[in-house]
Amino acid sequence: MFRTLSPADPTEFSGKRAIVTGGSRGIGAAIVQRLVDGGASVVTTARTATDETPKAATFVQGDVGTTGGVRAFAAAALDRLGGVDIVVNNAAAARSHLGGIGTIPDEEWLDALDLNYLSAVRVTNALLPALHEAGAGSAIVNISSGSSLLPNGPMAHYAAAKAALNAYGKALAGELAPAGIRVATVLPGNVLTPGADRIRQTFADAGGVSLADTTAAVPLGRPGDPRDIAEAVAYLVSDRAQWVTGATLVVDGGELPIV
Repeated sequence: MFRTLSPADPTEFSGKRAIVTGGSRGIGAAIVQRLVDGGASVVTTARTATDETPKAATFVQGDVGTTGGVRAFAAAALDRLGGVDIVVNNAAAARSHLGGIGTIPDEEWLDALDLNYLSAVRVTNALLPALHEAGAGSAIVNISSGSSLLPNGPMAHYAAAKAALNAYGKALAGELAPAGIRVATVLPGNVLTPGADRIRQTFADAGGVSLADTTAAVPLGRPGDPRDIAEAVAYLVSDRAQWVTGATLVVDGGELPIV
């Protein structure tokens, strides 16, 4: 069970303008809420809003899995905020193929790359002029996945896209460091979200186990809560992490082997 934390400092991100992709539910919604609670003005996007989408943020319907969708969203977000200081590339989706790598259709490899990797590249490129205008102290966080370090056949397309995102973040951090723009990558483990639960249920059904069994091996004794990831992001985009760039942070309760 996630332990309730002390309330966030409502001035921590005061005056900061944040853009979060995939913020309608799950990890994305938790990140949006954490930034809002810290005083940031936040614009988020997804294909549809949900009951989880934080009401205090501005929601812009869109599809960052396409070049046109990214351009439209970036323009709308900058119009509403007047600039940007924090970018969180969180949009993601995946579908498992229990038959293994050879059963993953070509179009799903392409879809996985578009949404789980290239969306972050395109969103970042669209916002780079505004980030440079904001100057030193601005930050980008890419949400990857623990599966990028420990992939399996049924999710190989997703893992490969996220592994590309890891490499991209490292390269981007080096390039933007002279401008004082920091870049970090967060790798969540088994976090309880609707999308991840659907995938875990598929594996549970195939293995004849319960959904709870799929997260029973987490060393810290529980699956992740979206707020666990949101707190990591809040640290990385804050001034507390002003000397942190190029970092890859695994947030998984100790489940992944040391790599």
